[in-house]
Amino acid sequence: MKLIETDLPGCVVVEPQVFGDDRGFFFESFNLDKLAPHAIAPRFVQGNVSSSRRGVLRGLHYQWPKPQGKYVSVVEGEVWDVAVDIRRGSPTFGRWTAVVLSAENKRHFWIPEGFAHGFVTLSERAVFTYLCTATYDPKADASIRWDDPDLAIDWPVGEPLLSPKDAQAPLLADLPVERLPPYAP
Repeated sequence: MKLIETDLPGCVVVEPQVFGDDRGFFFESFNLDKLAPHAIAPRFVQGNVSSSRRGVLRGLHYQWPKPQGKYVSVVEGEVWDVAVDIRRGSPTFGRWTAVVLSAENKRHFWIPEGFAHGFVTLSERAVFTYLCTATYDPKADASIRWDDPDLAIDWPVGEPLLSPKDAQAPLLADLPVERLPPYAP
């Protein structure tokens, strides 16, 4: 496995070693023994799969309290995946990073607790997988507006397809401070 650091400390792209021949391919999508030395040792308690058509934007989502770390990948299609540091007091608060995840590149993206997450589908359809470190809690569920001007995320779509929840999400600056996770160096 190859680990690729992003602009946000803690958010890491995991590129597996792929073994292929005329029968197909094999790769390890997760290996705790190989990731733990790099401070990635999550305990996953929930797995999710979503399917989205081209132009669907999901996010920016997070949970507080009961934050979720997410290990995400795409098994069909292609997405542009985004993580935003929303930990109050963090030196990178409000900064974002993005990576293309696809069935073809087989990359995974580790997004630690304390980050908001979202993605937009670039292909006709994408099947997206999430392994989460905490179960979904509707009382802790929160979101931030995808086009928050203070975040200035350079989404590769102009008019995405949004859920009503995502279309009405607040700006980061409008969230009460107690609804944001604290930074713990």
